[in-house]
Amino acid sequence: MAEVVIVPDAARAGVLVAEEIVRLITRRPDAVLGVATGSTPLPVYEALRERVGGVDVSLLRAFALDEYVGIDPDHPESYRNVIRREVVEPLGLDPERVRVPAGALMGIETAGEEYEEAIASAGGIDLQILGIGTDGHIGFNEPGSSFASRTRVKTLTQQTREDNARFFESVDDVPEHCITQGLGTILAARHLVLLAFGAGKAEAVAGAIEGPVTASVPGSAIQLHSHVTVVVDEAAASALRFGDYYRYAWSHKPAWQGL
Repeated sequence: MAEVVIVPDAARAGVLVAEEIVRLITRRPDAVLGVATGSTPLPVYEALRERVGGVDVSLLRAFALDEYVGIDPDHPESYRNVIRREVVEPLGLDPERVRVPAGALMGIETAGEEYEEAIASAGGIDLQILGIGTDGHIGFNEPGSSFASRTRVKTLTQQTREDNARFFESVDDVPEHCITQGLGTILAARHLVLLAFGAGKAEAVAGAIEGPVTASVPGSAIQLHSHVTVVVDEAAASALRFGDYYRYAWSHKPAWQGL
């Protein structure tokens, strides 16, 4: 079972996860971090900015979950640019040590394999930050994705495109395809940290944590992992059947265990 931490708000979630990441970097300066985009992980990056001042991050490596296919690399909403703005520059990371899947049409046929090789060469991902979509997707692994899938090109659902339209002028400007780490790639990370905030994520969170393990809810793949931490606010936790137990377990957890 995943460890579920229910917090008052997104800011508190950001602090908890940021402190765990700092512990990881302190213990292993060349750690490999899996970074996500979207609004969900922003509290983590904000809290990290306040905590890395005295921490050497020069050797830290990072891999992004996904990228749009065919988007102009200079587009402000290309994930390469988003990661640069929200992670690389604010945290002072070496941009040469931060990778985003290649979404250019030229070479897209082999981009997934090349990304998998880069992750393997780095020794694998130590801590992977995840969000979850309203339809239960993690990364851009839409419902029906194989639990054994690796980094590859996927077609986005209309719901996902509509959810992401807030970052573009209209839904028509949201690319139809993406390149994403597969569920198998995600499950290979040593520690998964899934974040979710707001009532709109409640059903997806409940399905991922307490529902059946099914490709219809890609997020349910986290139930197959040995070290998963789910950090949610009260609204996102509202559909959980065992919420009281999760609160009890967290309040009685030894402090030395961390997340």
